Amino acid sequence: MQLVKNPRQFDVILTDNLFGDLLSDEAAQLTGSLGMLPSAAIGAPGRPGLYEPIHGSAPDIAGRGVANPLAAILSFAMALRWSLGLPDLAARLTEAVEAALNKGARTRDLGGGLTTGEMGDTVLVEL
Repeated sequence: MQLVKNPRQFDVILTDNLFGDLLSDEAAQLTGSLGMLPSAAIGAPGRPGLYEPIHGSAPDIAGRGVANPLAAILSFAMALRWSLGLPDLAARLTEAVEAALNKGARTRDLGGGLTTGEMGDTVLVEL
């Protein structure tokens, strides 16, 4: 309820996998798409984490060029920050995603017409 009522109160939500799946589906409605949500499963310090889009591999749309790549890109930014110790590069990548969105770049799930590759290229230009 709090996630819907006042989502800005949360920076991070830590939960087990099952409950996290439920909350991520709810949170997707706040961002407009599952394609916008990165995720991280981080264990003990010094151990590698698992970084992936909330939507996983989206096999139902694989190979069609319609997937939003931003969750994957932002998941990599999380890996840069928390596992690879490169917060400056993580910030640059996140800023490039924000700049692309601020300039109106959108894939179909967000009401636009860019393909997966075109959206990725747009982020690269901003980077």
